[in-house]
Amino acid sequence: MATSTLSNPVNALVEGKVNFIRAAWDRLSPLPGGKILFSKFVGRAAPYTGSIDGRVEVLERGYAKVSMRDRKAVRNHLDCVHAIALLNLAELTGNLALSYTLPDDARFIVAGMSIDYVKKARGTIFGECRVPPVESSERREYEVFVELKNLSGEVVATSTLRTLVGPKKGA
Repeated sequence: MATSTLSNPVNALVEGKVNFIRAAWDRLSPLPGGKILFSKFVGRAAPYTGSIDGRVEVLERGYAKVSMRDRKAVRNHLDCVHAIALLNLAELTGNLALSYTLPDDARFIVAGMSIDYVKKARGTIFGECRVPPVESSERREYEVFVELKNLSGEVVATSTLRTLVGPKKGA
């Protein structure tokens, strides 16, 4: 087991005895620059997710709000935010909202995703997600709904993550 922990430190965080996302956010977010540090940590832990440079604005039991700045790296040939960058933001937002609510002995994996693009996305985009609290690590599937909005509050996309929750290894 020590070998897998050394070869995959993210796995060690996910399979630890506490809800690492909740513990890290609760400790870092009140500090000056703590939200940015937490956001960078999440991006480093999941490098593809980090490619959108998402910023966690709010994270609490049952709710997450994450922003993504409009920049060349997330734009497409039509000069708007790329569809996959929007899907990435939806996944990040939904995963954070759900993971913050998980009991210490639970973990999750996204089993499927769908997204509807409502209008062209330009400017900073905000992902918002509300989930019911997960009360146990019992194996169960959850639908996690995420809305993506522009600075004017207009919905640019909606996404549903089909997420499996279950007990951590050895729990």
